[in-house]
Amino acid sequence: MAGSVLAGWSGQRAWAQPADVAAAEARAPALPAIGVLWSVPPMERLDGTRFEPADTEGRVLVLYWWASTCPFCAVTSPHIEHFWRTHATQPGWLLLGLSIDRTADAARRYLQQRGYTFPSAWVTPEVQRAMPKPKGLPITLVRGRDGRIVMAERGQLFPEDVEGIARFLT
Repeated sequence: MAGSVLAGWSGQRAWAQPADVAAAEARAPALPAIGVLWSVPPMERLDGTRFEPADTEGRVLVLYWWASTCPFCAVTSPHIEHFWRTHATQPGWLLLGLSIDRTADAARRYLQQRGYTFPSAWVTPEVQRAMPKPKGLPITLVRGRDGRIVMAERGQLFPEDVEGIARFLT
């Protein structure tokens, strides 16, 4: 689970979720319903470039919340990376990964160590207030060209699930 830390001093390995992460997850909203308008705030990507909501007008937007400590993200992220590399040059769409790691540096290191190139931003408190992460992790949303949600998934996605996003790109 996101934000997990190694707990316990007895030599026993037990994963515990920090209280602040558990509390935030308990307050997290449900997945948005299909057809709901979804706005995205401006934010800085981990590579230093700026994400501007105006850049998404008339385009499909794939949003993917992830964390370096999430085991289900570790399985899904390679599929997201493959999807990005396969479809990156196709016009009319954007991908934005949203790291909920404790620090932007941790997120950058994770992407670099794994050779992931899909565009990602770190979810700052301001971004979280403007666009709360739905309950669960990973979360994958696809927003259609009209700004409405066309796909909302919580949890691990398999290769065929991720590749299925391509149907929204045409």
